[in-house]
Amino acid sequence: MDHSEYGSDPQTSPAPGERLRVARIGKPHGVRGEVTVELFTDDPAQRLAPGAVLLREAAGAPQTTLTVTTQRWNKKICLLGFEEVNDRDGAEDLRGSVLFIEAPETHDDAADGWYSHELEGFRCLSDQGALLGTVSALLTGPAQDLLVVTTPSGEEVMVPFVDELVPQIDAQQQVVTLTPPAGLFP
Repeated sequence: MDHSEYGSDPQTSPAPGERLRVARIGKPHGVRGEVTVELFTDDPAQRLAPGAVLLREAAGAPQTTLTVTTQRWNKKICLLGFEEVNDRDGAEDLRGSVLFIEAPETHDDAADGWYSHELEGFRCLSDQGALLGTVSALLTGPAQDLLVVTTPSGEEVMVPFVDELVPQIDAQQQVVTLTPPAGLFP
């Protein structure tokens, strides 16, 4: 099962109008206003396609919107251009901003995974009930997703988000059951 984006229970899927984090803007690329982005979505081709209107949040700045005009790849780095930005200075002003979309109205594959923000803060327990830590993020990757767990001592442990290691998620209790291999957790 792919846990990466949608809730395994329709009640845990994001409600229409809920915002979903899709990317964080990195450094400018070139002089025409393009930026690099760190992706938080497993479907950038659709969610960050030209014409997409994204909500932008930046520390100390009012929320604004950006309209994607271009999306292209430079090696393994996603580059975006926006209607509102046409030079390197404007692109630099976007650095560090987080981009969101509105949750889709329906999810055809709602049983196939989780959104990162739905799991953040969940307690992670071993199958024997021992506290392993708290979910701090879900990183989507091209081959495999990773659950980032912050241990009680503050260390971050990345757990492959596969059924064998993450056999159960209880959304009501906000608990993730883990069966990690020996040595993964300190």
